[in-house]
Amino acid sequence: MTVKTVTDADFEAQVLKAAEPVLVDFWAEWCGPCRAIGPIVDELSRDLADKVKVLKMDVDENRQTPSSLGIMSIPTLIMFKDGRAAERTVGYRPDLKRDLRQKLEALL
Repeated sequence: MTVKTVTDADFEAQVLKAAEPVLVDFWAEWCGPCRAIGPIVDELSRDLADKVKVLKMDVDENRQTPSSLGIMSIPTLIMFKDGRAAERTVGYRPDLKRDLRQKLEALL
């Protein structure tokens, strides 16, 4: 199962108006830590598919949304609930998967 992408054009409909919590992975192809996080995001998407929407946004192709959210470095993962950013995680670390899972489950 591949994580779907979101763009500046459909961010509001896909994320801000979503009924369920949404995790958005803001990344870029050239970013090594972003690629390291990829499998974690894929796994969370599979594990929580029935409860949480998981999306990726390429910051090189979509500049408006990351700018409006104040994203200064990537990878940045933001969890949205009820149209608002609820949690933000920047960078990669060894316990990232467990941390993200706990934060997502807390939003359910």
